[in-house]
Amino acid sequence: MTSTRSIDLNADLGEHEGDGARADAAMLDVVSSASIACGAHAGTRAVMEMTVKAAFERGVSIGAHPSYPDREGFGRREIEISNRDLIESVREQITQLHDACTAAGARLAYVKPHGALYNKAARDGELARELAACVKSINPALAMLALSGSALENESRAAGLAVAREAFIDRAYVSDGTLVPRDRPGAVINDASIASARAVEMARYGAIRSLDGKRVSVPADSLCVHGDSKNAIEIVTAARRRLEEVGFTIAPFAT
Repeated sequence: MTSTRSIDLNADLGEHEGDGARADAAMLDVVSSASIACGAHAGTRAVMEMTVKAAFERGVSIGAHPSYPDREGFGRREIEISNRDLIESVREQITQLHDACTAAGARLAYVKPHGALYNKAARDGELARELAACVKSINPALAMLALSGSALENESRAAGLAVAREAFIDRAYVSDGTLVPRDRPGAVINDASIASARAVEMARYGAIRSLDGKRVSVPADSLCVHGDSKNAIEIVTAARRRLEEVGFTIAPFAT
């Protein structure tokens, strides 16, 4: 039995100094949404503009991918910073990408926090509320892409934002529905056949097996592949093919 519903396939892109443009272009030929680095953990203004243009030319939905201001740690560690200063940094990051979109004649459609900021906002209600308020104050029409079942999903809905629930086909889960920390064995999935099978399972059933074998609910509107992962293009290509084979249409959740 096949499904006829659509699902989004997204990737985190623009996380380079200009040397990754070809790899990003290959990803943009396959995904339906692109979360673009805003310069705080990776990328530059020139890379933002290049990536926005490439996404716009392909009809790929564009999202801002703000993070802790921590290029040294690639935004994947929590750093000492007040919520006030962090939110101000996030505002500046989103505004930069918004300006890049405007210059290209494109539209910024959504926001997805990156790395440690994403993970903390998934469990910290206060930070999640402040992030949602920040995004709404920039543009209430922006959608939030958030981990399914997280504080960020709940607080974004409470703020009146459109929300898309995200699941990760190239990352393992623990039994509470959060992601296995990257420093643990098995946290990252690099096998395209395994990741694509997980994509179909998540899309069809809204659930997946955790690393310890428990069935975890992960209702998803969007499936993510990390653009900097090993075999990223092979993974996203296999996932799209498998999803379409079982009847899914790949389409952005926000335009």
